[in-house]
Amino acid sequence: MISFTWPYAFLLLPLPYLIYKGLPKAEKTPIPLYMPGLAQHTLTESATIKQSPFVIFILLAASWLAFLTALAGPIHQGDPVKLPTSGRDLLLAVDISGSMQERDMVISGRRTDRLTATKVVIDEFLSKRQGDRVGLILYGSTAYIQSPLTFDLKTVKDFLDETQIGFAGDGTAIGDAIGMSIKKLENTPKNQRILILLSDGVNNTGALNPLEAAKFAKQEGIKIYTIALGQPGSRFPLDERTLAAIAQETGGLAFRARNSGELLQIYEEIDKLEPIDQEAELFRPEKALFFWPLGLALLLLLVAVLLNRFPALPSRKQHHA
Repeated sequence: MISFTWPYAFLLLPLPYLIYKGLPKAEKTPIPLYMPGLAQHTLTESATIKQSPFVIFILLAASWLAFLTALAGPIHQGDPVKLPTSGRDLLLAVDISGSMQERDMVISGRRTDRLTATKVVIDEFLSKRQGDRVGLILYGSTAYIQSPLTFDLKTVKDFLDETQIGFAGDGTAIGDAIGMSIKKLENTPKNQRILILLSDGVNNTGALNPLEAAKFAKQEGIKIYTIALGQPGSRFPLDERTLAAIAQETGGLAFRARNSGELLQIYEEIDKLEPIDQEAELFRPEKALFFWPLGLALLLLLVAVLLNRFPALPSRKQHHA
């Protein structure tokens, strides 16, 4: 369907006529030089066939109409596309500190490190998302946003798959990860802000205390689900108490994943959260078309200028005195 952004531009259609009527008439000046002998001779090769002024008028009028059409901003609207009508703004905060290299997880019968198992489980978790915007935070000694909130879950998966242990340092800054999530969720609706925080260690670095950060998250309406990852008796300490307190403070739940199977079950449990209903929205893709009438206007104007520059064509008839 074709529509116009500024249809009122067509009100300018009579403008050239009004300008023409408003300008003072040019007076004809008689030729002061009279050569009686010249009138006795008839032009031969220079004889011409005059072009009709009506042709010039039509070209100029058509050029003006085409220009106004371009000025009105014609656009082509495609078929309506239905946007996601339900979902959450969900951030995944994944610990990539040095302890995530501990090989106490099993995937498909093979022992593997914690980060690899986390990638496999989160990939499956993301494949089940329906209408959610998902973002990815990675943290170690520092926290940084790897992927902003997006409906493009394949990109989130790719970013996670490319992640390597130690990219953010060997420490564990849980508080900073929560602080980063607060910053990234501040412009989203408060009733659908969710953070899934996975850690296999103890907060031992960073500017923010995890429990203080959790209080700020609660004030911003962020619900935090924490996952404590790792086998009992691991050489790396795990602060389950702090993770549970973070979840309780924000109205979320705390989980413990001792193996990849439990980790998968936890994400399946989180997947059962009721989505937040939103008003249905339709989007029509638009394509600008102004360059077509604009090009036509310039072409017609060029033709009119050329005809005005060369208003006559040589006659094939020759006359002799």
